[in-house]
Amino acid sequence: MNLESTPDRRSIGDIVRQVRAIAIQSLPRMYYADQRLFAFRLRRNGDEGIREGVSRRYTAIVLIGLADEGRDVTAEVLGGHRPEDVCTRLLEDIDAMSDLGEVALTAWAARALHHAKAPAAIRALRQREPWSRPYPTVELSWALTALVADGSEATDMAQAQMTARALLGTFRPQSNIFAHCSPGSEAPRLRAHVSCFADLVYPIQALSYYHRATGDAPAAEAAIQCANHTCQLQGAAGQWWWHYDVRTGRVLERYPVYAVHQHAMAPMALFALAKMCGQDHSASIGRSLRWLDSPVESTGSLIDTEHRVIWRKVARREPRRLVRGLQAVASCVHPGLRAPAVDLLFPPVAIDYETRPYEMGWILHAWPAGHELQFTGCSASPQADAAGNPNTRP
Repeated sequence: MNLESTPDRRSIGDIVRQVRAIAIQSLPRMYYADQRLFAFRLRRNGDEGIREGVSRRYTAIVLIGLADEGRDVTAEVLGGHRPEDVCTRLLEDIDAMSDLGEVALTAWAARALHHAKAPAAIRALRQREPWSRPYPTVELSWALTALVADGSEATDMAQAQMTARALLGTFRPQSNIFAHCSPGSEAPRLRAHVSCFADLVYPIQALSYYHRATGDAPAAEAAIQCANHTCQLQGAAGQWWWHYDVRTGRVLERYPVYAVHQHAMAPMALFALAKMCGQDHSASIGRSLRWLDSPVESTGSLIDTEHRVIWRKVARREPRRLVRGLQAVASCVHPGLRAPAVDLLFPPVAIDYETRPYEMGWILHAWPAGHELQFTGCSASPQADAAGNPNTRP
């Protein structure tokens, strides 16, 4: 069945068109034309939005999103600058970048834009040796994607294979999820068993791209197992939960629920998987977007049409991430132990009134123009993907 539109239930295509429009409208407000960089965030201040900070990482993600957009969109977002000009600005700084993530995203953007200096970005990526040093799983995923997503020269494939092996080293077959960091990383003892949603979706995407480029069977198997498990854990209203136990695969802490997970990160990973093996998780994507449009925890939508922005998340009303810390400590003592009565004491009713450029960039990447016309969601019933799975509850 297709997801149907009713007077009080918009079609998935309508939701996607709206979030795409807001992404294009909000990005210019986060762009510093004089620096050719995007801000770190846009924060609500009354009826106005205040730009704060700058981020090369977020700038690269926006460029990845703009790579498939027409000139009219790129000119609107970048104030007349070309994406190649902004990418050149990043490439000028690549040797000074401090972490693998910035370098990998810059290389990915350069490749997506077919920038003349993309080989220099790949060389800088190789110098970080993602296959031989401990790195966060998310950054390893970006490095692998940069090497294979847009087609690879033969000289890249050896590096891609080693990076893929490093990323697969973070996969835990017993729980069907990825650890937060590669082996050898120093993680706080009380949080060593904690993975977050980003640690799941970026490897699914990267390994799907890698399998399409190489036919590597272990990459496909890990991506499929993690995607199936993650979809089975999806909330009944479509929420993608935040923290997971890498030992058991169970949810550790559900909140915050981030808008970017709902409208972009989960869809782009599951679309990459579908292109790799044909697995259809459109029911999960449909529920994901439905939650964004009308979160059950709030009386309103995170899609703010008046201010042309998508707010960042729904979170618990709590001091300084208290519940996440409590759940990490409790589950460290025993995998089945959880802090009690957290929903009663710290209800998930707070909206974070900020947005970040990378969130809008991933929207454009996940939903290039016209893609919503190809999307047909299945039944939005939570049982459609989760029937019979004992881990569907936290």
